[in-house]
Amino acid sequence: MPIQAIPSRPGLQSKIPFFAEMKEKRLLPLLAVLLAIPFTAAAQRPNVILILMDDMGWGDLPSYQDQRMKEGLPAMDNPGLRTLASEGMTLTRHYSSAPLCAPARSSLFTGVHQGHAKVIRDRSFDLPIEQAPTLGTVMQSAGYRTALIGKWGIGGGTEHAGTPQESTAYPTKRGFDYYFGYLDHVSGHHHYPKEDPNPISPTKRSGIWDGDKCVTADCDKAYSVDLLTARAKKWIIDTHRQNPRQPFFLALTHVAPHSQLQIPTGPYPEGRGVKGGVQWIGKPHKLVNTAEGKINSYIYPRYADKKWPMAQKKYATMIARLSDSFEDLIQTLKDLNIDRNTVIIMTSDNGPHDEGGQNPQFFRNYGPFDGIKQDAWEGGFRVPTIVRWPGRVPTGSVSDHPSQFHDWMATLAAIGGVRAPFRSDGVSLLPTLLNKGTQPDSRLYMEYSAKMSRNKTTTPGYQDFLPSRRNAVRGDQQMVYLGKYKGVRTNIQSHADPFEIYDTAKDPAERHDLKDTPEGKKMQPIMHDKVLRMRRVYDYTHPVRGTFAQRPYDAEPVPALRKEEMPGNLVPL
Repeated sequence: MPIQAIPSRPGLQSKIPFFAEMKEKRLLPLLAVLLAIPFTAAAQRPNVILILMDDMGWGDLPSYQDQRMKEGLPAMDNPGLRTLASEGMTLTRHYSSAPLCAPARSSLFTGVHQGHAKVIRDRSFDLPIEQAPTLGTVMQSAGYRTALIGKWGIGGGTEHAGTPQESTAYPTKRGFDYYFGYLDHVSGHHHYPKEDPNPISPTKRSGIWDGDKCVTADCDKAYSVDLLTARAKKWIIDTHRQNPRQPFFLALTHVAPHSQLQIPTGPYPEGRGVKGGVQWIGKPHKLVNTAEGKINSYIYPRYADKKWPMAQKKYATMIARLSDSFEDLIQTLKDLNIDRNTVIIMTSDNGPHDEGGQNPQFFRNYGPFDGIKQDAWEGGFRVPTIVRWPGRVPTGSVSDHPSQFHDWMATLAAIGGVRAPFRSDGVSLLPTLLNKGTQPDSRLYMEYSAKMSRNKTTTPGYQDFLPSRRNAVRGDQQMVYLGKYKGVRTNIQSHADPFEIYDTAKDPAERHDLKDTPEGKKMQPIMHDKVLRMRRVYDYTHPVRGTFAQRPYDAEPVPALRKEEMPGNLVPL
């Protein structure tokens, strides 16, 4: 199937960033209304499934792995992912809001970038996302039935445990009618929640919740991908049959392929859909039909005989299991005759990890970029993203329009036919996804500090990374886009530190720093001012964990517009 390329649509932001942002703010409500016209009746509005992976790298996409196979390099072969891409649009320059899961998920679900996040920045795992509009509340306001199945990790309670009563931001308190899954962050490291003890938790076990009931004791041999997929299928089937005219929104947030590197008990069940694939049994000690055999034992046959390290076979098997689960979900939609009226968004919270024995160099999970999880370089938070909507999103298409997690709030609001919340930093991506109209530029911004990390605080010294980045201290990191140019700085000591500047469309590996070119010198002061206007100083204080996420530029005054940014004084960049 030929690939239809949809190029970026540069807007005013490349010339006067501030005024472009203001114009987009005014256009967003109108754009949402105009794009929502086809979905005014509840029965016509599409269902939405948001599938979020945990630490799946951009390089795990079949477009990259298939090329590695052609070159005879170690590669993963995933038909389900390949089909998903061929039936939808791949967003090749989509960014997470941060290179780590908690801040990324916070921004995804609240629709604001990290410069405006009130509670969760940096490594603030299990703090409660603010009482504000979420993807769940917005879709509820549009008349959708909502559910979150999978990892949460931003609910409050204690850092390594919690209950629905302790967690002030439990999913059902943040816009989801139903919740099933891993409540706290560390529980999400364990793919066999009953058999794999959680030594950090006060209870020494992972917390798997079904509504307000802890069901960990019933999760015998329940592998995470199978458990979450089967429960998601069951919820979709029941919800559709109970009220086929009411659209639904499901956030399916997997804990794979994050560590531990654990694999299934056996092959994926035969068939797919309502009567095949993984099935929800729902009986104590037998929640899913794959809850049998030896835990952590099954390597996919296509990898079993490879002369690869065992850790890489396990990682490949985890991605293969996810790939099979996508096929299973899509067939379920087809069996229910709702496939063409369902939008599937698949993405990942950040770049690939190097934990539990996983070596991201082996498959080059970070793709053609530098950086992994916790890095501000492209490999750290440019994430794999595919959108499938039969009959609406062009099949086999590719867009290189740069966008970011907080854009999904505005996009889902437009799909649901409601206005995006005023507290939203995103723009609707429907013009890109539907290949109709003019796509407003996204407000791309990230700030993150690795100083609190208990793990490595340096970029890995991989030989395919730029020498200056190998083993370099991450420290405080910041990224901003000015038009088509990415400004990035790491280990920031003061606001005077310069931005490295890259054209990531032409130079995705960030090899050619433009900061000393005439164009780069013009952009440098504008970027310095822009980041101060885009953010708020972090002032949240947790009663136990205190205040953190302070930045070296917090004390800088917010600057006025420069003369060249004023109307009538445009300086082409």
